Amino acid sequence: MHSQKIIIAIDGYSSCGKSTIAKELARHLHYHYIDSGAMYRAITLYFLRNNVNFSDHSQVLDAIANIHLTFENNPATQTSEICLNDENVEGYIRDLLVSEKVSEVAAMREVRAFAVAQQKRLGRKKGIVMDGRDIGTTVFPDAELKIFMTADPEVRVMRRFKEMHAANKHTSIDDVRTNIELRDYLDSTRDESPLRKAPDAVVLDNSNMTREQQMEWVLHLVNKVARPDNIAAS
Repeated sequence: MHSQKIIIAIDGYSSCGKSTIAKELARHLHYHYIDSGAMYRAITLYFLRNNVNFSDHSQVLDAIANIHLTFENNPATQTSEICLNDENVEGYIRDLLVSEKVSEVAAMREVRAFAVAQQKRLGRKKGIVMDGRDIGTTVFPDAELKIFMTADPEVRVMRRFKEMHAANKHTSIDDVRTNIELRDYLDSTRDESPLRKAPDAVVLDNSNMTREQQMEWVLHLVNKVARPDNIAAS
């Protein structure tokens, strides 16, 4: 029996490798990968570029009205990359300044309503893997498979530091640690769709797991959940 296409929602803390495992999983399953975090980062980048006052409701609404987000496939990496108003901004959205501001922008009700509507639209045909902070709780509460990723805080700090230091040798590990701690706090305490584990999500603590081990673990779940008899029963 062939597996049915499903929605796979992956939530969790920053620097847990959500995007990495989601991209690999989408490639393996021939699903579409949607990086919800990239959407919020692209919105944040637009706000910063256009000096949007985060506290000015009218400015925020005007900015959102001028934002068009799409994803384009990168044939070299076989992954989808975020485009902001037809500009591929994948190389700009991981900047530390964007990282420092993205949780604040993502906490705005207007921004979340805009982004969630886009995400729901992208998931209508199923066969997608989407990662973020509220995918299994707000965007797709009926997703067939929900995974909540976590890892030891210091492991996460080192992962992010290595990633950012490769791009900017002046990156400080203390700055990275402060940024991750702040993002955890803001993501978990915001009023709009805070980061939390969905009641039916399966926890993946990958502190001591290789990427291969994580893929094996996740694929076992997918094969179990995506069986036609399980889909019919859900």
